[in-house]
Amino acid sequence: MTSEEPVIQLVGVKKVYGKGDALVYALAGVDLTIRAGEFVAIMGASGSGKSTSMNIIGCLDVPSAGSYRFRGAKVEEMTADERAMLRRLHIGFVFQGFNLLPRTTAIENVELPLVYRRVPTAERQRRAIEALETVGLGDRLHHVPSELSGGQQQRVAIARALASAPALLLADEPTGNLDSRRSAEIMQLLVQLNQERGITIVMVTHEPDMAAFASRCVHFKDGLIIGDGVPAEVFGPPSSSAGGAA
Repeated sequence: MTSEEPVIQLVGVKKVYGKGDALVYALAGVDLTIRAGEFVAIMGASGSGKSTSMNIIGCLDVPSAGSYRFRGAKVEEMTADERAMLRRLHIGFVFQGFNLLPRTTAIENVELPLVYRRVPTAERQRRAIEALETVGLGDRLHHVPSELSGGQQQRVAIARALASAPALLLADEPTGNLDSRRSAEIMQLLVQLNQERGITIVMVTHEPDMAAFASRCVHFKDGLIIGDGVPAEVFGPPSSSAGGAA
């Protein structure tokens, strides 16, 4: 369920690289509003601007021009330290490559961001266990990544993002390293988190079948948004490969 509160507001956002004849507009003037509780897929070919927009939304980069407000705060006016604090406290990240520490157990991987936030040990462990149980890995707390399947490793990565109770979950190609069955399982988990817990999710993907799980799809081309609506309207109906048992 969405609310009227915008989590993300991009107004006239541009991102420019190079100078003179080498000038390149990665974003050429983007307006985008994402409200609390939405599940938005961002799509586009390589060089379309989708990754640049994700970096700006995730406070990993800043616009060359235009305005970005995160829950009303003007991100472009923040210092690097202030943006880092915003990321740490309000944004959870899930990456294609899982980014788990290989010799560290599932619960320890999930606890790591809470260590940086200086959350007390007992509270840190409670939140890590709860997050792992949420993603269906309550019986894998003490397994290291090599003892887990690819889908289970991505679930640990999602649990790690959830443990900090973020206002926004950013997923960058979260199924890119998984087969079709595991991809569908991860997408169904994200849908569940969005619908049952109201978590706002923004996901970058190049696969229309994965975008079909989202409630809204934003399509980038040449640094501009050329489509914004339900996935079936933007890309047509999904193919049968989007299905699969959870």
